[in-house]
Amino acid sequence: MSRFSTEAIARGCARHPWTVITAWVIVLAVSALLVIYLLGSGLTNGVQFTGQPESVRGQKLLENGLAGPQRTNEIVIVQSDSETVDNPSFRDFVQNLNSDITALGPGVVQQVSDYYQTGTARQVSADRHAAIIQVVMAGSKSDAEDNAGQLENVVKAAGSGSFTTMVTGEASIGKAFNQVATSDLQVAEPVGVIAALIILVVVFGTLVAAGIPLLLALVSIVIALGITALTGQVFQLQFFVTNMISMMGLAVGIDYSLFVVSRYREERARHSKLEAIAVAGATASRAVLFSGMTVMLALVGMLLVPSSVFQSLGIGALFVVAVAVLAAVTLLPAVLSLAGDGIERVKIPFMKRHPRHQLEGNGGFWDRASRMVMKHPAISLLLAGAFLIACALPYAQIKVGSSGVSSLPDDLPAKQAYVYLQEHFAYATATPLEVAVSGDIASPAVQGAVTALTDELAAEAQIYGPAALKVNPAGDLALITVPVAGDPTSNEAIQAVRDLREKYIPEAFTGVPAQALVTGETAINADMIDITNNYRPIVFAFVLGLSFILLTVVFHSLVVPLKAIVMDLLSVLAAYGLLVLVFQKGYGARLFGFQQVEKLETWLPLFLFSILFGLSMDYHVFLLSRIRERYIKTGDNAESVAFGMRTTGSIITGAALIMVTVFSGFAAGQLTMFQQIGFGLGAAVLLDATIVRMVVVPAAMQLLGRRNWYLPRWLEWLPDFHVEKNGQ
Repeated sequence: MSRFSTEAIARGCARHPWTVITAWVIVLAVSALLVIYLLGSGLTNGVQFTGQPESVRGQKLLENGLAGPQRTNEIVIVQSDSETVDNPSFRDFVQNLNSDITALGPGVVQQVSDYYQTGTARQVSADRHAAIIQVVMAGSKSDAEDNAGQLENVVKAAGSGSFTTMVTGEASIGKAFNQVATSDLQVAEPVGVIAALIILVVVFGTLVAAGIPLLLALVSIVIALGITALTGQVFQLQFFVTNMISMMGLAVGIDYSLFVVSRYREERARHSKLEAIAVAGATASRAVLFSGMTVMLALVGMLLVPSSVFQSLGIGALFVVAVAVLAAVTLLPAVLSLAGDGIERVKIPFMKRHPRHQLEGNGGFWDRASRMVMKHPAISLLLAGAFLIACALPYAQIKVGSSGVSSLPDDLPAKQAYVYLQEHFAYATATPLEVAVSGDIASPAVQGAVTALTDELAAEAQIYGPAALKVNPAGDLALITVPVAGDPTSNEAIQAVRDLREKYIPEAFTGVPAQALVTGETAINADMIDITNNYRPIVFAFVLGLSFILLTVVFHSLVVPLKAIVMDLLSVLAAYGLLVLVFQKGYGARLFGFQQVEKLETWLPLFLFSILFGLSMDYHVFLLSRIRERYIKTGDNAESVAFGMRTTGSIITGAALIMVTVFSGFAAGQLTMFQQIGFGLGAAVLLDATIVRMVVVPAAMQLLGRRNWYLPRWLEWLPDFHVEKNGQ
């Protein structure tokens, strides 16, 4: 029999608390410096692919053979209610603003052009009361976002008298997303911290005991952010990785410490301080280790998807979960060693907690609830299962995509300018599709194919704008630019990409010695959807398979892991259904303060699966480990289930409430993606901690009886890494 010695680690850290704490303080200080000086430069708003979808291949062709590095475009709007573009005063205003923008220098703007320079009719609104100045920003997209503020300041300062000025574009919209995400984080974190502290006080009854899990969660977040800052210097991560780290850090960091502190208090009633820490290390810390492993296994699934969106979310969550586990296993025993019985200080009136009563005899809400369910297991399981399935049914109508600019708050200047462009300028908001044609462009066959393609698109004028052709000096690469009006993330724009790839290009280029690849922002969005759909079954199989293997080893049973996986999938599917019901269908959206949308974010279902599956396994590992601990001692299945429920009931409920409040803080944000994440996670945890844990688990375990712990003889060679420590 093999045991991972979390007990020895706990004893060692408890005997040398100052050494352990000093080491953690040094790491914390270094991490804080990394966050201050490096984190910003390691984050981006752009989507990158580690694979080679068509949009990436097309972009590389253009960068290497014609266009150079992709530039970021901004659009400045000049509008007047009393003047038209034909008035000299309008011309003077636009030309002066053009000069002011150009004066920002080549480090900020690369090219500036207006209607009076180009004579292009598309730079003037239909009523001739507005004109646009097109600005090509210098440097990369990240550079453009950094410099967007300077452009915005110049444009804002110019607006006066009868003229109104606005600016929008890739850089200013990307900057707006970053600002709103930061604002949401600043609101969500305090809400999560305050709510968590209140719940911890209720659970523990003392302020000191309540503060320890919160402190360790904050330590985990800062260190994970420091690691992320370093990682971002090598591999740029999506800007919302910071929100993910904060959310997951508060959720699991508090939970893991909560379970260990709770077990320590329980054992302290029977043992010396050092022995109580050792027993907590051998039981709760071991459970934290294995539950953390299940969470990380689920998160690794996101790293399989060749997209920076999934990989950033997965990396950030992995970092903070790993640090939280390490803190619970090493730092927490050291803190408990120094605090000792001091954790019982600053008692809150009317909230006195005595962990020992949970061990002695029957009684209490959780004991009665489990016994009531086990008295009628079949009916209980049927009703609970029917409820979860009913919640999951709307999932059949899910639509996925990207909300894009529409998900930004309406009061943001960049969005207001974008909406104005959509209403007054044909194709001005278009992020054009770019068709990279590689071959002998001068050959009759290729020229004929290009002409055939542009003629086909011209016939679909309600979808595609006027195409433009540009050929490189070598004559072996051409760029066909095709505007598509509206938001590049819209269903119509995505369908325009698919039609171009699947219909118009094959019709024009079949049998022609040339390659035509569609790229551009809309094509990237289309590829993102396809990649997500293609990798979903791979991630599901990977996560479910490895989780089954790990749980089989941990619990030495085939039935327990299979049952846990089925239960977790039920809660995940129910959360999917509720997301569709609230966000797509709009039921309760206004009540919660959410924005109703036509579609959920493309990456959301796969992301939620990875996170929720791991978090749901958390509760199962803690509950089932306590049930098995009792079952090994007594051999009484029903009594063991009741024991596990009553000894973990208040703790798991407190942990679940903390997670729900943390996720609710993020759901209260302005970005639709955060609203969907927060609501989806909160709903699933709530279902898992109530319906699944209170009804499904005891009912299923009662029906299965001794079969819960079935392991065929041919698997008895598996190492028995007990989560619990017998005999304590």
